[in-house]
Amino acid sequence: MSTLRLSRPAGGPVLRARALRFAPVALTAVTLLGLWQAAVVLFDVPVFIMPTPVMIAEAFRHDFGTIMSASRSTAEPVLLGLVLGSLGGIAVALVVSRFPRLSGPVLNAAVLINCAPIVALAPIFNNWFGVTSLLSKAGVAAVMVFFPVFVNTTRGLLQIAPLHLEIMESLAAGPRHVAFLLRLPNALPFVFNALKLGTTLAVIGVIVSEYFGGSTEALGVYIAYQAALPRFDYAWAGILVSGAIGLGLFGAVTLLERILMPWHESLHEEKS
Repeated sequence: MSTLRLSRPAGGPVLRARALRFAPVALTAVTLLGLWQAAVVLFDVPVFIMPTPVMIAEAFRHDFGTIMSASRSTAEPVLLGLVLGSLGGIAVALVVSRFPRLSGPVLNAAVLINCAPIVALAPIFNNWFGVTSLLSKAGVAAVMVFFPVFVNTTRGLLQIAPLHLEIMESLAAGPRHVAFLLRLPNALPFVFNALKLGTTLAVIGVIVSEYFGGSTEALGVYIAYQAALPRFDYAWAGILVSGAIGLGLFGAVTLLERILMPWHESLHEEKS
């Protein structure tokens, strides 16, 4: 008679491994919040300098609807700017990799644009597209995202093994095939590293540009308004939500990286 063997579900060890991996992050966050709360209380720090995490949480709970509405208004230009800046950086990098002589002038122009401070770009884009326009905020974010994506993607496109290039040429592959079948897959790790940086830069660009004018429901306007009242616990609640937007986008890019690059060695190192 054949016996039935009950196998344990494979998800158990995987879930435990993931829990152990994220446990230090959670423990660090709880420790920092506890130290923050204790330091403000013990040293009697004024609220306008640093409110306690409990006060910030209470402000977030009290003004939850307004903060969430403002975060949605801010997330739209952040996403649009991230997409525009990323596509623009990758497109220009592909052109530069096809014509290496253009790399010098294009890189110099990109550096010049990237050196422009946000406080200068925001009023200019507001004048071009309108203070409350979605494009004025997304444009600032796109400029900030463009530079790291362009530089990192160009580096990845050009750092290919000569042997691989010779094999493609021996197979009579055209420039388009070399770009999309050899150069671009090789550049993917560089692209995703730049996108992870771009997520934070896009949030910073939009929030700062909203300080110079924007929809009354925007998160940057909300933070500035609460700080001017002054209600710094509410302002900090808005700041933490803006950080959560950046963290969420960072996680989305990381997930996309895992989906598109399951073969990359960094992912195998994490699993081991």
